[in-house]
Amino acid sequence: MVEVKNLTKRYGNTAVVDDISFNVDSGEILGFLGPNGAGKSTTMNMITGYISSSSGTVTVNGAEVLDNPKKVKSNVGYLPEIPPLYVDMTVRKYLEFMFDLKKVKLPKKEHISEVMRLVKISDVSERIIKHLSKGYRQRVGFAQALLGNPPILILDEPTVGLDPQQIIEMRTLIRQLGKKHTVIFSSHVLSEVSAICDRIIVISNGKIVADEKTENLSSSISGEQKLRLDIEGSSSTVLDALKIIPGIIKIRKQHDIGEKTSRYLIEYKNGIDVRRDVFKAIANSGCVILDMQNGNETLEDSFLKLVSQDQTKVIAGGVR
Repeated sequence: MVEVKNLTKRYGNTAVVDDISFNVDSGEILGFLGPNGAGKSTTMNMITGYISSSSGTVTVNGAEVLDNPKKVKSNVGYLPEIPPLYVDMTVRKYLEFMFDLKKVKLPKKEHISEVMRLVKISDVSERIIKHLSKGYRQRVGFAQALLGNPPILILDEPTVGLDPQQIIEMRTLIRQLGKKHTVIFSSHVLSEVSAICDRIIVISNGKIVADEKTENLSSSISGEQKLRLDIEGSSSTVLDALKIIPGIIKIRKQHDIGEKTSRYLIEYKNGIDVRRDVFKAIANSGCVILDMQNGNETLEDSFLKLVSQDQTKVIAGGVR
């Protein structure tokens, strides 16, 4: 659906995006993460054809963005971080104008009404945009990205300015859209990316430093997975039962949480699942598991580790 090959953008001697490559499959929701200035928005702008690349290619639905920009743009709905709105228009007039500008072939009145209903702006359709709150303006920008039902949506910080209830509604909408659209989604709110996206790319200093399924990001960085257990029973019995399970690397008793109950952290090899073996071993030992949870790093921990590692490499290499 979207294929990025060796994409680079230079301003003078500085590579803002530095030889990155990735694919986005049909129906996938891809999260794009990175600190400010990492190159996220620049990459999105090159995918949409808004700015040209210094080298490399972007192919969207079989069309290369520099060779066939009209075809690419007809397949992409784009919501920039700051939506480009004509604030002296009403919401409806603005969407009608964008409908005509995009040369959408669908029934005009019905399609615009449906898009407004999706992003919950029908109640402000006759209001002038400059009189709307920032959150409503963001939703108007999202509505224009949906005009024409493009197969690919590129959303740069789509929840900026929304209140908590609106953020929840927007997350739900993006997940729904992901069933019929390919979505590239950028956000600084890491929990939001985790809740919405199937896969995460982390970019730092213009380079991709991670590309993983959302649930695998933490374990891929550390090289192992972790399990946190609250177990009732003798510590020596628990440790004897756990240490014979294949794949377990380390067992650490963290602290007591009751007279007969302790908390343990197990590290085990990436790519295997020891939960069933752990359950059977503890049950056979006569002890009882009261709680079992994923003990991996949070997405925030993983993100900070990746970015700090990359910054260290940059400093060591004498760049910037």
